[in-house]
Amino acid sequence: MRTRLSHVGLVGLLLLLGAREASAEIMRWQIDGENRKAIVYAPEDAKGERGVPVVLSFHGRGDDMVNFQYTDVHKAWPEAIVVYFQGLSTGGGLPGWQSGRGADNDRDLKLVDAALATLRETYNVDEDRTYATGFSNGGMFTYLLWAERPGLFAAYAPVAGRLRPSVEPTQRKPIFHVAGRRDRQVDFSEQRAAIRFAVDVNGVSGTTTSCGEGCTLYGADTTTPVMTWIHPGAHVYPRDTSERIVAFFRDHPRTP
Repeated sequence: MRTRLSHVGLVGLLLLLGAREASAEIMRWQIDGENRKAIVYAPEDAKGERGVPVVLSFHGRGDDMVNFQYTDVHKAWPEAIVVYFQGLSTGGGLPGWQSGRGADNDRDLKLVDAALATLRETYNVDEDRTYATGFSNGGMFTYLLWAERPGLFAAYAPVAGRLRPSVEPTQRKPIFHVAGRRDRQVDFSEQRAAIRFAVDVNGVSGTTTSCGEGCTLYGADTTTPVMTWIHPGAHVYPRDTSERIVAFFRDHPRTP
């Protein structure tokens, strides 16, 4: 669905004006005959000697990259390359992401592979600080990336997403899941099941630590913790979500 930023009023005209004023590049790829694209924000020193972190970001079903850039991950982490991808038509004609391995001929997994290859050619990418996040259907795709591309990413941050039955990650990775207790679009019970799955895979069920109001950290003394932020809202992207995601990513580079 189109991303709702809670406590923030968004007007379509203002978003389009903002997109024209933003200093961002549109990157394009041809994947199996389909035109794919993304908005890419890169810091000035992204081609310098020091490797730069990368965050791949995926909008919800029915949304688009122009709107989703206003989650402002790039503002929360101006030192990183942040990529807001545009999804293709899914069921019902709304843009979104493949649901599992092999779905839609793996068009979105292929997009991620191609995009990372281009980013490596264009910028000095830090391979140990490459991350994925997404909202709703984009959060589900983030879980799919954990299952299908665990070697490419240091950590993952699904927001209002769930694990589809065919998606079964097996490799331990740091996970930060954001969920709303009143979410009916992606039922909160299904998101809790995804969190329990992540806790089990990462082997961190035995220890929990509070990390603030609504925030729980499983396995604080491990390199692959699961952090959850359960807010009282519905199917929304709460204010400060991007800042929380970036803080989690900063703390979790890839480890051997």
